[in-house]
Amino acid sequence: MNSEFAVRPMRPGELELVLEWARQEGWNPGLDDSNAFHDADPSGFFVGVLGEVPVASISVVKYGEDFAFLGLYIVHPDFRGRGYGKAIWNTGMASAEGRSIGLDGVPAQQDNYRKAGFEEAYRTVRYGGVISAVPESTLVAQAVSGKLDGLLRYDATIFPAPRPAFVASWCATRKDRHSAVVRKSGKIRGYGTIRRCYEGYKIGPLFAADKDSAAALLSALTPHAKGAKVFIDIPTSNGEAVELAESMGLAPVFETARMYRGTAPNVALKNVFGVTTLELG
Repeated sequence: MNSEFAVRPMRPGELELVLEWARQEGWNPGLDDSNAFHDADPSGFFVGVLGEVPVASISVVKYGEDFAFLGLYIVHPDFRGRGYGKAIWNTGMASAEGRSIGLDGVPAQQDNYRKAGFEEAYRTVRYGGVISAVPESTLVAQAVSGKLDGLLRYDATIFPAPRPAFVASWCATRKDRHSAVVRKSGKIRGYGTIRRCYEGYKIGPLFAADKDSAAALLSALTPHAKGAKVFIDIPTSNGEAVELAESMGLAPVFETARMYRGTAPNVALKNVFGVTTLELG
């Protein structure tokens, strides 16, 4: 390994560079993901540099005192096989010492993650395609607006830890990003976000109390895609979520495994109709 190699926190503009690397890897991030990613944990993003040239990256975003999520683990193709990946991995893991750590691993890397102490909790399949039919629902979802207190409390009942800064930024309405919430008798039954990506749109999170609530959210969110492809990352154990995706004409694209090192959080997967993002959990 080159003695000039060093790992340090990302500086302004470098997260955008790493998301471009992610695009080149085929991960298809959102066009405006960097703001919400940074807001989740400004101290959770690292870059490996040779002099001042970034060559590797990792994010280990900390959610509270007990949980963190690892993503954006990339070594630029021109600099692989030189030990830079192991060095930045060690720095990222050390930054979340004492916490359970989650990640979404592609099949080719899962054995490596197991060697690092991660164990599979469940599989996630990305469904994608042009929507051929919008599911019907007895409920009507509305755009997220105003105070987010109730939505933040709802999110914290499903995601492994509270993430108020991330959710507030993720749900901020922008040109290519829209969020919706569905209520019944005044109580939140689910919420979701659709955002434009380099290819098509992704929906995530898609958290809902039941299939009817998820269908209402999909009916509100999918028109924003305007005929472009839509992608949703779905835990395979949620059969109702898979049924909804297939009813819209979506088909499996690829799969990952949610893996944890340390105590796996108790996640109600029956309420996860779509994972928020494979990079941050």
